[in-house]
Amino acid sequence: MKKFLIINGPNLNFLGKREPEVYGSMSLEEIKGYTEKKIKKFSKSLEIDWFQSNLEGEIVERIQQASDQNYEALIINPAAYSHTSVAILDALKLIEYKVVEVHLSNTYNRESFRHTRLTAKSSDAIIEGLGKEVYFLGIFSQLVEEDFLDV
Repeated sequence: MKKFLIINGPNLNFLGKREPEVYGSMSLEEIKGYTEKKIKKFSKSLEIDWFQSNLEGEIVERIQQASDQNYEALIINPAAYSHTSVAILDALKLIEYKVVEVHLSNTYNRESFRHTRLTAKSSDAIIEGLGKEVYFLGIFSQLVEEDFLDV
């Protein structure tokens, strides 16, 4: 069974309430359900661990724990920490499997301070601007052909 870890940063626990015109109307829990339902159409066996924290240190600790676990990939939406966190950047360097950074919005269509993403320096890929689909696409991008059902 393939395992994926999805880490979400600050304020993503308020998706659906906070700036729905930017982030969409679905809550993080709804996005989780949507993603898991959609990905199961393509993968026979897959486990997804979800984690969200508003605290930088908790995110760093979860990444450190994940460095010793057998995941296929880490999908991370560091949210605002993507622009500021050297600590998360350094923790991501511990990960020896694929790291995909995702953002619901297109950060380059937003304020200029959002154009710099420190954490992206430790990512193998970046997917952004596609709303709720970014989590599905982050996982899907890391599956290999033999995992697909009738594709």
